[in-house]
Amino acid sequence: MGKVLIIGAGGVAGVAVHKCAQNSDVFSEICIASRNRDKCDALKAQVEGKTSAKITTAQVDATDVPALIALIEQERPDVVLNLALPYHDLPIMDACLATKVHYVDTANYEPEDTAKFEYSWQWAYRDRYEQAGITALLGSGFDPGVTGVFSAYALKHYFDEIHYIDILDCNGGDHGYPFATNFNPEINIREVSARGRYWENGQWIETEPMEIKRVYNFDQVGEKDMYLLYHEELESLAQNIPGLKRIRFFMTFGESYLRHLQCLENVGMTSIEPIQFEGKEIIPLQFLKAVLPDPASLGPRTKGKTNIGCIFQGIKDGEAKSLYIYNVCDHEECYREVGSQAVSYTTGVPAMIGTMLVMQGLWRRPGVFNVEEFDPDPFMDALNKWGLPWQIDENPKLVD
Repeated sequence: MGKVLIIGAGGVAGVAVHKCAQNSDVFSEICIASRNRDKCDALKAQVEGKTSAKITTAQVDATDVPALIALIEQERPDVVLNLALPYHDLPIMDACLATKVHYVDTANYEPEDTAKFEYSWQWAYRDRYEQAGITALLGSGFDPGVTGVFSAYALKHYFDEIHYIDILDCNGGDHGYPFATNFNPEINIREVSARGRYWENGQWIETEPMEIKRVYNFDQVGEKDMYLLYHEELESLAQNIPGLKRIRFFMTFGESYLRHLQCLENVGMTSIEPIQFEGKEIIPLQFLKAVLPDPASLGPRTKGKTNIGCIFQGIKDGEAKSLYIYNVCDHEECYREVGSQAVSYTTGVPAMIGTMLVMQGLWRRPGVFNVEEFDPDPFMDALNKWGLPWQIDENPKLVD
């Protein structure tokens, strides 16, 4: 029985609050904090009366380290779950370090003024967290997150060595809008418009955005076009899975999405460079975010399923082996359960699970860690229990 402070009140936070409230044996107290307290109060109203957990709310600016420290000292949580934007990771880590409270997030740090995300900034906290005797668990979403746990599980139970990993992220959902993003538009568009990268034979290989395309037939979704992107778990898995020769990440996109994105890029709307507009400085991508549908509003409109998983190739007992571990999640079922579409659900559930394992001490040791550095078994068991059951295909179709 412990207390979690959840920072953020968007779509993923909404799912995490619901799932923590369902798991009141572990989370007896939940405090929801964000810049907009009204959103926190709305989340509280959705779950109060359905749980024995005590739920409170607070207002905080996640860029203000002294304010974060004051909030943590006031609330005295066992763990801080950071579900704010990736720009806020370092201030929240600083506040947890100052107060010696465990830290969990779902996405690695990204400076607001540079479309670049990598773990170096957060890994730089390793010694300080170790000296403070607290745990920072990085990337406990789905990808990153569950994909790392799948990798550790495959290595522990099915392989002596894993040589190749292909991470496949398929969203077969339809929300009915000509163009919308299923998570924060600013982060989503930065991610997909960046140059692609994959790791092979000890080095990073760069590609043009959307240069590498494959077609894959996904269980319960069907045949989809998917494109090679850079994704942050490639960086940590390349270091943490011994014997790895190549790791890639693919995500599905429909033609309509790509056409709209190309048009927006062509007219400068995806830029993060400030411009002057009517005497004010604005960032085009932030303005675009303001006019696009809020991802948290897509739940009641979205139909279809997601399919996210990892295809592994390697060696077991001297023989070549391949394996596919994946989860299929239904958008409409997620909405019925927690009022969310599946993209938020598949991130919010693992956020709760990682926080639970830190809270319980099963995933707790001093320092900064990615999910694949801990025993995958309790996390895999919890996925089946809390709404993201996984499947194994021991004879999968390979990407190449």
